[in-house]
Amino acid sequence: MIDILRREFIYLWYYFDIQFRQIAGYWIAGILIGSFISVFAKDSIHQLFRRIDDQKFGLLGIIPACLLGIASPLCMYGTIPVAASFRRQGIREDWLASFMMASILLNPQLIIYSAALGQKVLWIRIITCFLCGITAGLLVHFFYKDREFFSFDGFEERASHDTDPNLFLRYLKNVGRNLRATGPYFFIGVLLSALFQRYVPQEFMTKLFAGDKAWGVLMAATIGVPLYACGGGTIPLLRQWLWDGMSYGSAAAFMLTGPATKITNLGALKICMGIRRFLLYLAYIMIFSFLCGLAVNLLIPS
Repeated sequence: MIDILRREFIYLWYYFDIQFRQIAGYWIAGILIGSFISVFAKDSIHQLFRRIDDQKFGLLGIIPACLLGIASPLCMYGTIPVAASFRRQGIREDWLASFMMASILLNPQLIIYSAALGQKVLWIRIITCFLCGITAGLLVHFFYKDREFFSFDGFEERASHDTDPNLFLRYLKNVGRNLRATGPYFFIGVLLSALFQRYVPQEFMTKLFAGDKAWGVLMAATIGVPLYACGGGTIPLLRQWLWDGMSYGSAAAFMLTGPATKITNLGALKICMGIRRFLLYLAYIMIFSFLCGLAVNLLIPS
């Protein structure tokens, strides 16, 4: 019995070590770059959004709003108070919808993490998240044109943690917070990936996620809801599933529903949307991710 356990431990360590060494560089780079943006560029990004001229851009303002949402390094609990301050300064509802949707789905740190999945999957993630943000803005514009979609009562912009007068120490503290926040999820993700490699037959994963069938996309979209806890933690799992035959469309669906339905994001969104609009949000995410996954499979066969 002891020999069996020792053998299994060696196998798991082998898979864990390979995965860790292949992905850890992207994780560290994402933290270093994400912290740099958070410390030195976050305020500039938000000031740029405030300076967008409504008369000049009109509905097309959802495009820069979406791009600035992707560039913002804040989590959703940090994004909502910022969005509330934007609202008080007269920023349009459709722009806010695009900004917040994009901010939920993607940030500079997650872009670096996702490079570990390969260039093709990285671009699929960026483009589908951008389109999801744009579509959210369009829907709010056409269906809530003269009504408020968000309710930011009681939300105030939080004080920044990055206040150390020494810029280098300020940056190091931000890196430390990022390591503490993402580290446990990253290691759990690598461990789960090693367990999948050792104990889940490749044929099972291929049958579950591969091909152009709607079933694989639907399963990936559904699994993204309970499995997604941290962007960095899901990268090892996605990488393993792609190796096992997961289609690009299924990966796209997972990468949309995962962050969009992460429990911390849902709690924040429910507060500022109310139950009816919150349910509309959930329906939108599931339908968009499913259709988007089907479209990706048609355009980019695995």
